[in-house]
Amino acid sequence: MLALRTALGRCLAGPVRGGAAVLGSARGGDGAACSPFIQTARCYARPVRRKRKDIPSHLDDLPPTMLKKDYANVPIINSVDDVVKRLLSLEMASQKEKMKIKTQQLVEKVRRSPNDSGSFEVQVAILTAKIRTYEEHLQRHPKDKKNRRCMLMAIDSRKKLLAYLRRVRYDAFENTCKQLNIQYTLPPLHRRRITKRWLVKKAFCRKVFEEVRKLKAPERLKQRREWQARARAAKEKQAQCEGTPV
Repeated sequence: MLALRTALGRCLAGPVRGGAAVLGSARGGDGAACSPFIQTARCYARPVRRKRKDIPSHLDDLPPTMLKKDYANVPIINSVDDVVKRLLSLEMASQKEKMKIKTQQLVEKVRRSPNDSGSFEVQVAILTAKIRTYEEHLQRHPKDKKNRRCMLMAIDSRKKLLAYLRRVRYDAFENTCKQLNIQYTLPPLHRRRITKRWLVKKAFCRKVFEEVRKLKAPERLKQRREWQARARAAKEKQAQCEGTPV
């Protein structure tokens, strides 16, 4: 590294010391080749471009020839030119327009009736499309905290809706999870955040409980023997009463 810096400094200082002829040939447009040291330095200072990973998207199953949502039901769309059809298809559509189509497809799978637009199943489908989009975005941009927070809020809302459906209409809950490919996990019965302070307190309470138990062990043994003696005496007395004639 030190040798590269020294050679680069000599190369850059050469035109100034040598005169204006070398400087003019370096600046002029005569096609003179640069020094190899300068080329090495330029390549060294060039930032490295990382290749983007091909992340699978839940929008890949949409065919590019499908029309956008706003133009799908237009009657004159069949008589237009192929170029216009291509401009109005998903091939030239944005992410937002593709999301509309995908959300509509998910809603069609779980809605109760053709006019249903606000049931719990429809809300779960809309949140599922948003969550999957957030997941893909965070795979490309893992430091985006705002979208991560939005994704966690959407997951929490969907979890509440699914819990209500499971409690009230289990058949609809089962069908929704099956159609939308959702894996629902039951929440634990007791939720508590495990901290270091809680662990130390629990260990201390257990130690105190064991010490108290050791101190009370002789007293409990004495009580047990008294109960056994009373039970034995009552049994003998009952046997004597049964053996004596009336």
